[in-house]
Amino acid sequence: MGEVVYDLREVKRARYAVAAVFAVHGAVTGSFATRVPWIQDHAGVSAGQLGLALAFPALGASVAMPLAGSISHRFGARNALRGLIALWTLALVLPSLAPNLLTLCLALFVYGATAGMADVAMNALGVEVENRLGRSIMSGLHGMWSAGALIGSAAGTLAAHLGSDARLHHALAAVTLTVLGVAACQWVLDLQPAEDEEPPPRFALPPKSALLIGAVGFCAVFAEGASLDWSAVYLRDQLETSAGLAAACTTGFTLTMALARIAGDRIVDRYGAVRTVRFSGVLATLGGLLIVVSDQPAVAMTGFALLGLGIAVVVPLCFAAAGRSGNNPSLAIAGVATITYTSGLIAPSAIGGIAQATSLMVSFCLVTVLSFGLVLFARVLRAGDRDRPKVSRPDAAVPDPRP
Repeated sequence: MGEVVYDLREVKRARYAVAAVFAVHGAVTGSFATRVPWIQDHAGVSAGQLGLALAFPALGASVAMPLAGSISHRFGARNALRGLIALWTLALVLPSLAPNLLTLCLALFVYGATAGMADVAMNALGVEVENRLGRSIMSGLHGMWSAGALIGSAAGTLAAHLGSDARLHHALAAVTLTVLGVAACQWVLDLQPAEDEEPPPRFALPPKSALLIGAVGFCAVFAEGASLDWSAVYLRDQLETSAGLAAACTTGFTLTMALARIAGDRIVDRYGAVRTVRFSGVLATLGGLLIVVSDQPAVAMTGFALLGLGIAVVVPLCFAAAGRSGNNPSLAIAGVATITYTSGLIAPSAIGGIAQATSLMVSFCLVTVLSFGLVLFARVLRAGDRDRPKVSRPDAAVPDPRP
């Protein structure tokens, strides 16, 4: 491909556009999560059947993620993201329409498949914008996802409190988010493949580098999933706190993650991805140790807060490193995303299984060990520390760094 010159103002505008898409993606997740009890009642499924159905989004995402690269190659990055984010936002209505277990599983499979493809496409574009700006933005983009999820959750909580039908709620949310997502895509980078560029395979194993980077993401997402689903239970059962204080612990953990992601880019720019993840691993390990040894709620809540701070920027940096690790960024990002989705799927049940066999304290010993893995294996994110084009003038042109 010949050198393509981009106006810096357009690249900055593309950054905000991608950030808006991240927020829309998160808002869909938040909108769905708050109405799961309604969906369960409407489909008439038991808790065990619901657990089975909730495995299908991750399954759908894992199957569909490798397709994102070929879709972007065929239609161009902007059109691909526009179509995929629309499919994802519209898929929000499907689970609430399901009348039984079979249709719920099918709906959640499609829901997860569209989520995964949109996830890969928007992360790939985020890495491209980061390359052109010459500074870290991926942590902030994922912070916008968290902010969108909080907004979607707040709206869903209000809808549930008012007793609204989830079919109506999700239809209105889907239309609103589709309009916002498609509109934001108008300003993302319109990347096109070179005339002689071979299309990526529809299905292929991710490169070895993506597997190593994904292993780091696995550790972080395992800790995140364990903390989100089990922090309140830990405080209530292990430390015998009130339900309100236990819930506040989960809220605090989520808030520290969101704030750390929004502020994380400055730290990455100053210290680089490897050193940032090593220090993050130290914080997360310290947080895990405080949780394990705590006999007071305040100590455990401090531990969960440190754990949230420690793991917050790891997954964004894994996506950034994957996007720079080889000749096929979409395939590498899809590989990392598949591993992290899998981690998020198995973490809650793994923690529960270990707790049933031993105790929750032992379960969080595993979380602490995996957190220390961030310190040991941070070096695989060296791709995130490669030299990037540096720009300073507001009217500077940014060259395309790809060959």
